[in-house]
Amino acid sequence: MRFIIVGGGRVGLRTARVLSSEDHEVTIVERDPDIADRARNEGYEVVEGDGSRESVLTEAGIDEADALGALTSDLNANFAACMIANHHGCRTILRIDEDYREEIYRKYADEVNEIVYPERLGAIGAKNALLGGSIRAIADIAQNLQVVELTVQPGSPMRGYTISEIELPADSTMLAFGKKDQPMSIPSPDESLEAGDRLAVLADFGALDDVRQLIVGTTTNRAAAGGA
Repeated sequence: MRFIIVGGGRVGLRTARVLSSEDHEVTIVERDPDIADRARNEGYEVVEGDGSRESVLTEAGIDEADALGALTSDLNANFAACMIANHHGCRTILRIDEDYREEIYRKYADEVNEIVYPERLGAIGAKNALLGGSIRAIADIAQNLQVVELTVQPGSPMRGYTISEIELPADSTMLAFGKKDQPMSIPSPDESLEAGDRLAVLADFGALDDVRQLIVGTTTNRAAAGGA
């Protein structure tokens, strides 16, 4: 898959490293020459410029990219980059720092595919939101949200249904899907759920038991927990 990372700082560069380690193509957009040089020295393709400008993202290959992660510390620049990427049919991931209020989060959340808080999730969380990668942990995203990985069991109410037919409870959304023994990826609507398949779901604490009941078929089979 092809990804554009806007921002070659701490979060952006670490996210790029994780994506590259899994053999994905990464282009970094960075306007600071010194930071851009550091990314080039690590072997990344770098487009030097302002990632909130469409001409710069076009140079970075936005028309061929699967997803864009706007991971600078500038919320306005991040949001502008996401809006441009959305116009070009890209999946969008927006970085918001913890010092923004809840109403700010909700305002931006409606306009992008995913929001990440690097202070809590770090680069692995950003990578997982971009890729829907192997999420084995329960990861805190906000005070009331978690990412959980659930495995479809033989008695699951959703076994045999396609992704497009799944209706998750309110306050929850599917991030990634993986067939048994295969890597997780952005879900395809035509994939059918069979025993052993895995889903990564973002859910409010209050919806977790309902999500487990729907996907797993029991509330006693908990997702494994660990560090993200």
